[in-house]
Amino acid sequence: MGISPETFRLYAVTDRAWAADEEDFFHQIEAAVRGGAAIVQLREKRLEDDAFLAEARRFAALCRELGAVSIINDRPDIALAAGADGVHVGQDDLAAGRARALLGPGKLLGVSAHSRTEALRARAAGADYLGVGAAFATGTKADARPISRETIRAVTAAVDIPAVAIGGVSRENILELRGLGLSGVAVVSGIFGQKHPEAAARELRALVEQLYSE
Repeated sequence: MGISPETFRLYAVTDRAWAADEEDFFHQIEAAVRGGAAIVQLREKRLEDDAFLAEARRFAALCRELGAVSIINDRPDIALAAGADGVHVGQDDLAAGRARALLGPGKLLGVSAHSRTEALRARAAGADYLGVGAAFATGTKADARPISRETIRAVTAAVDIPAVAIGGVSRENILELRGLGLSGVAVVSGIFGQKHPEAAARELRALVEQLYSE
């Protein structure tokens, strides 16, 4: 499943840490999409399978209603059962080739990459896009070490699929990513950790468009 690189301009990654409850969580997701996020990844690390699947089904339905792409973190089985558009796996999660085999050709597969070698391996395994980083220091994943601008550029030059920068991306540093061959940025706290997620997403979307204005 392929989608336009422009769709990746602003990719929102959820974190329920800033939500008061489940309803607030889904309001935040809707706000992110209305603010300009065309793709949203549902990231859950602590929910039991039944609760995760119920949430994923509601998430996928909301994204369909809003015209956004729905991605599930780590779990192809949940993505398929929920009717989501795809799954994203990290280097320490399910192998990309196995994820592609489980998903089949009709779903999106995103893979995290921290080097040119990992990017090429992911592409060969059937990845449709890459999450590249950490682009900056981030509090969301304590073990995510920032990679150099040269490494990001090497990754994007090595593959013919969209790549988004992830890790510590904010309105203060987003323009530092100009000229690296990225299709967009993936943001967690810069959207979901803000008092007004829709306004935050709209500002980020406007900033990321500046990366492609020349």
